[in-house]
Amino acid sequence: MDFKDYYVSLGVSPDADDKTIKKAFQKLAKKYHPDVNPGDKAAEAKFKEATEAYQAIGDPEKRRKYDELRQDYQQWQTRGGRGDYNWERWQSNPEGRGGQQTYTMSPEDFAEMFGGMGNSGGFNGFGGDGYSDFFSNLFGGGGGQGRGFSGGPAGGRARTGQDLEVEVQLTLEEAYHGTTRVVRTGEKQIEAKIPKGVRTGSKVRLAGQGGPGIAGGPGGNLYLNITVSPHTRFARDGDNLKVDLPVDFYKAVLGGDVSIRTFGGEVRLKIPTLSQSGKKFRLKGKGMPNLEHPNQYGDLFAELSIVLPEDMSPQEVTALRDLVDKRKDVIK
Repeated sequence: MDFKDYYVSLGVSPDADDKTIKKAFQKLAKKYHPDVNPGDKAAEAKFKEATEAYQAIGDPEKRRKYDELRQDYQQWQTRGGRGDYNWERWQSNPEGRGGQQTYTMSPEDFAEMFGGMGNSGGFNGFGGDGYSDFFSNLFGGGGGQGRGFSGGPAGGRARTGQDLEVEVQLTLEEAYHGTTRVVRTGEKQIEAKIPKGVRTGSKVRLAGQGGPGIAGGPGGNLYLNITVSPHTRFARDGDNLKVDLPVDFYKAVLGGDVSIRTFGGEVRLKIPTLSQSGKKFRLKGKGMPNLEHPNQYGDLFAELSIVLPEDMSPQEVTALRDLVDKRKDVIK
């Protein structure tokens, strides 16, 4: 029989307190739960390993016995591990079988911790195919046929299902107009409507679309965690947008109209004469919609940058040189 280091299984130190142990178990169990990883045998094995470890060291009485065995086993290894380790002295009864197992968590406690996660078909919440021989030998039970139970507490009080989260990435234009995404949670496929105005860090709640309820309780919520990708032209600042506005030398000097393509359509902007590079123009209401008030929009700030015409003729260059000659009194 192989020794199992339950502290290693949960990724905690041997002096970890009860809160740390419980938190470590929750993290692993949620990550590897069969409802989250349907058909993944490796994940199911990890889930069983974490569950068995928590059953052993999450209960103070069983943890004391396990710690005594662990210390004795390590001392035996330090002495060279000669011969076979005497497991019989640690058996929970003379036969090492058939004893009554106690559980760190009841089915109700399990549902409290994981919500709708646990109704995994044939998977028994705390054992499935049973605990290991090491656990059963130490704490009693059916030697690999431990008394499991399904995650749903039959006959128990109704409970809300587990809240779930899904990562969703949008373009800035999708965030402007609002969009839909098809998301999958386990066996369920949902077409989710994403409102306009969302930004990176926004959470869209889909009520009742999370894990199934327990004993007839309501389903949990599904949360879409939004990330909005950077745009090639527009920079976002809250509900405002910023854009670089290149205009040629002649328009900056003489003034004129320019067209700016926004997510809401084309807008015209009048450039005054003798506009300097870096000058900012505010186009009110041409920014992003406000998430809480979708009929309200931020502003668009366009910053002017002067660019030289690429197709200047020799005559134009000569004319500019003549102009410079006439203004030598102001040229340093």
